[in-house]
Amino acid sequence: MPDLEIRSLTECRVGIAPNGRTIEGYAIVFDSLSQDLGGFREVIRPEAVDRTLKEALDVRALVDHDSGKVIGRTRAGTLNLRKDPRGLRVSIDPPNTTAGRDILESISRGDVSGMSFAFRALTDDWRTENGTPVRDVSDMTISEVSVVAFPAYSATNVDVAQRSLREFQARQASSPIALLRRKLQLTLAR
Repeated sequence: MPDLEIRSLTECRVGIAPNGRTIEGYAIVFDSLSQDLGGFREVIRPEAVDRTLKEALDVRALVDHDSGKVIGRTRAGTLNLRKDPRGLRVSIDPPNTTAGRDILESISRGDVSGMSFAFRALTDDWRTENGTPVRDVSDMTISEVSVVAFPAYSATNVDVAQRSLREFQARQASSPIALLRRKLQLTLAR
């Protein structure tokens, strides 16, 4: 999956459901500027999750992005994704398996507190803010959400976004304004 990108947040908690074992949190917080992702920052817009929800994509909930530790799935009804003004809220009914019991215990103890998501950006726009490139993602498909031990942006895969950043920088370098700046600099250097 070469275009798959992963992002992590630091918000996850165990909630109480009728069965007493539901994991709840936000996999995505909207309109929040990320940390540095390797030379750029990123914002996920509220409309970015609409396609996944409208098309009822089959999203899985994992532990640490490990496909061997599935703890929920939208098609099975054990993973619920809900958009609210703050972000994409996740509710997971984990199985009574080793992975399910272990992650519930780790969250309850406070050892694990992060949420993460994997996605493919379909529409993004680039801008510069205070000299730093910023990527606004406005459409994507979400393939999975994960409860993670290390919710640090620096530990995520940003290769696809880096390619998109290079394309943005190339477009900026060949823009009419950039060309005029270079011409002016050459003229002043003489």
